Amino acid sequence: MSCSIVVIGGSWGGMQAVGVILQDLPAEYPAPVLVVLHRADDASELLGGILDRHGALNVVEAEDKAALTPGCVRVAPAGYHLMVEPGHCSLSLEDAVQFSRPSIDVTLETAAEAYGAGTVGVVLTGSNSDGASGLAAIRRAGGTAIVQDPATAERSAMPSAAAAAADPQYVVPVEEIAGLLVRLAAEMPA
Repeated sequence: MSCSIVVIGGSWGGMQAVGVILQDLPAEYPAPVLVVLHRADDASELLGGILDRHGALNVVEAEDKAALTPGCVRVAPAGYHLMVEPGHCSLSLEDAVQFSRPSIDVTLETAAEAYGAGTVGVVLTGSNSDGASGLAAIRRAGGTAIVQDPATAERSAMPSAAAAAADPQYVVPVEEIAGLLVRLAAEMPA
């Protein structure tokens, strides 16, 4: 297993869970990280700034055609799907998926298409099934699936659905996810 890109998705309780992960990732983390959280449209501007305080990585709101660079966390803006293409991301106003835009499934599925076995997907706490089919797409592409242990999630529906759909390699408490991401990144081909 290796890591070329990391996509983290969550809903209810997800901002706190992402903060726990980001605080333990080193500033020199060698892969780009994308974050997709369900939230109200008016909370978009604040999210990047709030998450930026949680660790050494630079956290910014994703912009259309922005380069995917190691050590940078790009957060999906409210009201847009965050899509992954080789080397950059793009934004889309296509219809909501699982009643959400941004949709975790869209980002995970496009990351799997763009990066195949180098894709690491993480599904966190939430109260619907968004992320389940996207995480399954990552597994089909040979990538790595990580799910927050539903017993430790603020809302267990999302991680439970992802675990059932994707047969993840790891189901762990959120506090263990950053360590896994560091280990997977260390296995990246030079």
